Amino acid sequence: MSNCHSNQNPGIEASHHERDTLTPTVKLDLLSSRETNDDRKLEADRLLTQGIEDYQQGQLQTALHTLQKAQLIYWELEDQVGAEKALNYLGLACYGLGEYGKAIDYAQRSLALAEQIKNYLSRVHVLGTMGNAYRHLADHGKAIEYQQESLVLAQHLQDRPGEMAALNNLGLAYKAAGQSDCAIGCKQAALAIAQDLNDYKAQGQILKNLGNAFYAQGDYDLAIAYYQHRLVLAQTVQDQRLEAQVLRNLGNAYYVLGNHDQAITYNRQRLTLAIALKDLRSQENALASLCVSYDALGQMTEAIECYEQRLRLAQQIGDCRLEEHILGSLKRACFLLGDYARANRYSQREAIVL
Repeated sequence: MSNCHSNQNPGIEASHHERDTLTPTVKLDLLSSRETNDDRKLEADRLLTQGIEDYQQGQLQTALHTLQKAQLIYWELEDQVGAEKALNYLGLACYGLGEYGKAIDYAQRSLALAEQIKNYLSRVHVLGTMGNAYRHLADHGKAIEYQQESLVLAQHLQDRPGEMAALNNLGLAYKAAGQSDCAIGCKQAALAIAQDLNDYKAQGQILKNLGNAFYAQGDYDLAIAYYQHRLVLAQTVQDQRLEAQVLRNLGNAYYVLGNHDQAITYNRQRLTLAIALKDLRSQENALASLCVSYDALGQMTEAIECYEQRLRLAQQIGDCRLEEHILGSLKRACFLLGDYARANRYSQREAIVL
């Protein structure tokens, strides 16, 4: 990894006598002001907590509005700690919404405050957000620079989760910049830390990234090895949605290798899971993959069966464009089988959809 480079007002204290001689009205005003500030601080804290919860639940637009209210109150109260945390999460929410310029703006403000209050752990995370945002903006030099800075700081602080995240994100930045070997080295180092920390969620994400990296390189055997590792992990933690995602990856990899039987096996498993999850789109996608494999094997009867199942799902979903596409595929498959009467019926139905 060493060969991987970036493109690159003083307060006035009253005397004891002066405090004793304050009039009752002034005392009440000061107390009221203090209570008001305390109430506003509590409100800001409540908004911050709610905003973070919304963010974690994927309600990003709601989180954005709530966190903006919290940040404004913290700013008015000159509460740098609260403002820094709100800005940090505002950056993350904007990043999740794909508003990368705004994410960078919020992250830069959070970074400046984190430096002032010496919250170096927060700097690790905020630098990562900035690096990720620049990656999506295709500014590979800045993306790598910020991820490297995040990594060095995490290592200095002995922040192992932060180091793991920085390595994974740096790997993504290298991959986007076309530096595949550096990308893989970073992700393998991140995986080792995730395994040490017994962080199964992180392991799953990194294994996917490694599989995708080798897949992009055309090294399908290694991609499959990482996908299979991720499949075992998904089954261990009983995450059916994750399992379905990995089965799709495996089906695609075996299809590219020309091993259609194995691709069909994985896509059949994926279809079963999608049915159990009542996920119509995933069912349709799995059936689409099965159609392609059966077509490649010349097994047109099985392909037609899958196309017809896809057609029913397209009608359930209400996707007319997809329905039209599937009818065209059915017409072609029936022609190949020599079943011209059936092909004509599909052609007539296609004309109605059009």
